[in-house]
Amino acid sequence: MTDKVLINWAKKTEEHQKKYKQFLQKADKNKVLKQLPNLHEEAFSKIDCLQCAACCKNYSPRFKTPDIKRISKHLKMKESVFIDTYLKLDEDGDYVVKSVPCPFLGADNFCSIYEQRPGDCERFPYTNEDVLLKRPAITLKNATFCPAVYYVLEKLI
Repeated sequence: MTDKVLINWAKKTEEHQKKYKQFLQKADKNKVLKQLPNLHEEAFSKIDCLQCAACCKNYSPRFKTPDIKRISKHLKMKESVFIDTYLKLDEDGDYVVKSVPCPFLGADNFCSIYEQRPGDCERFPYTNEDVLLKRPAITLKNATFCPAVYYVLEKLI
C-alpha cells in the first residue's frame, strides 16, 4: 500500500464517516456508477487482500442456499452437516459462520474454498456495483475495515 491516499487510512476513515454519509445521501447515482469500475480496478491495483483479510477475520458473508449446496458438495458433506458444523442463523435470518475468523481462512490469508466461496465473498467489498450507494450503512461499516472501500470513497469525494 504505497499510494499516499492509503497512508493512515484506518484513522482517516473514522474521521471521514460523516463526510462519507453525506456524500452517499446526495451522490449523483449515474455519475458515481460510471466511475466505480475504474476506481475499483485502481483500488485493487494498490491493495493486496492477502495482506489484510480483515473481512474474513472479523465478519461473515451470508451463505445463501446455492452457496450452501455448492460448498457442501465441494466438501463432500451433507448440507445439514455443513450447516451444523460451520453456520448459524443471524438476527436477520441469514446463515453466517459460527465463529470468526472464517473457518475457511488459512494462516496465510488464503481461502480454502475460494473457487466455491459464497457470492457475498465474491462480490465484496461492492466497490464496483450499486450496493455502494443503495446500502450506505453497509458501505460506511465496510470503510472502517476495508482499505478498498476507503480508497474508492476518497476518490469519489
